[in-house]
Amino acid sequence: MPYDSKSDLPDSVRDKLPSGAQEIYMNAFNSAWDEYSNPKDRRGNESREETAHKVAWAAVKEKYHKDGDKWVKDKS
Repeated sequence: MPYDSKSDLPDSVRDKLPSGAQEIYMNAFNSAWDEYSNPKDRRGNESREETAHKVAWAAVKEKYHKDGDKWVKDKS
């Protein structure tokens, strides 16, 4: 279930992440969705969707961090 646009992202992503982070999330999710289509490529018994969401959050956390209740871009 890759995402075609940021408006397709889950509410939990759209409501919490700024636009740039949403873009990162969407691109990482879609890439992981393709990369981990084979269950043998995933860890444990995680579904394809679970794996893609974990990859997407990890990608966001490379450029953004949580400051209180808000996600903000790193200054690096």
